[in-house]
Amino acid sequence: MPNDLDHDYYFQDNEDAAQQLIDALPLELLQNNETVVIGVSEGGVYFADKIAKKINRQMDILLTEPILAPNNQELAIAMVSETEEVVMHKALVDSFNINEDYIYNEAQRKYEEDVLSYVYKYRKGKELVSLKRKYVVLVDDCVETGLTMMVALKSAIEAEAKNIYIATPILDKAVYQNLLTVCDGVFCPHKIDNYISIEYYYKEFKILNFEEISEIMKIQEVRKKK
Repeated sequence: MPNDLDHDYYFQDNEDAAQQLIDALPLELLQNNETVVIGVSEGGVYFADKIAKKINRQMDILLTEPILAPNNQELAIAMVSETEEVVMHKALVDSFNINEDYIYNEAQRKYEEDVLSYVYKYRKGKELVSLKRKYVVLVDDCVETGLTMMVALKSAIEAEAKNIYIATPILDKAVYQNLLTVCDGVFCPHKIDNYISIEYYYKEFKILNFEEISEIMKIQEVRKKK
């Protein structure tokens, strides 16, 4: 998606963003340990795949689904993962006076109706790769509110990961500081004030379609068997 020509870009395209992110990673640390790279969204799969290939390690996708406010179907107030972990945006939940029972009921519904279908769609129903006692890199194309990354982090903790790192090409400085307190490291080439939207920072930003993501997952499955 092309942008306007009235500002500087951080990235030429997705490939440029992936290379900048790889340059920010502690590659030797990840290569010298049993590491798993996890895309925490469909948008994160492209970057997770690039990192996994660079360090020659396994990659998978963690499926999640947002829980929307009852009075605003565009506002995510919580997130549920395929491991059935739930993370809420406490400030939004409190400000809209939303009952937590509503959130947990919606989380169960979203898990059964949506998340499980994604697991079948992308992994043919197979479970997420084991993260137990491994170095885990959680990857997304960007981090806005942090909800998706927080539920992924919670899922990795429950899966008994040894060390958990977060990697993304760009994120807001305030979110960066928050994430630093809950994981072993955050790797990001661009930490900015007043994050707008991901397309704003790319000269050309491409959103992968289902077929492209599925192809990445198929290739990763072949690499895993080898």
